[in-house]
Amino acid sequence: MSDEKPAREPIAEDARIDALEARLKAAREREEVRNRPQISGTDANYRSGNRVLADLLGGLLGGTVIGGTIDYFAGTSPWGLLAGLFLGIGVAFRNIFRMANTQSGDPPKGD
Repeated sequence: MSDEKPAREPIAEDARIDALEARLKAAREREEVRNRPQISGTDANYRSGNRVLADLLGGLLGGTVIGGTIDYFAGTSPWGLLAGLFLGIGVAFRNIFRMANTQSGDPPKGD
């Protein structure tokens, strides 16, 4: 064969293991950063959905209670209940449409 020395000196076994461990540690750190959850709080869409649900339920229940109270004192059963229920649904849909038409960065407008 040839009596020439190789261009690079062979790396000692311990140095190769240390280099491998360093590369594995760096790869694990990159993987932990990549797999870390990006959102720390609740999602804006989740909050919007909860607000829509609250508006619908509040409109229905509020209209029912107000209409039932009017029926109880005025003796106009079931018309006050029905009018209050439809009024509550109308108010709930109005609030939902107003919320849907506002930009995400705009503060809510007061009446």
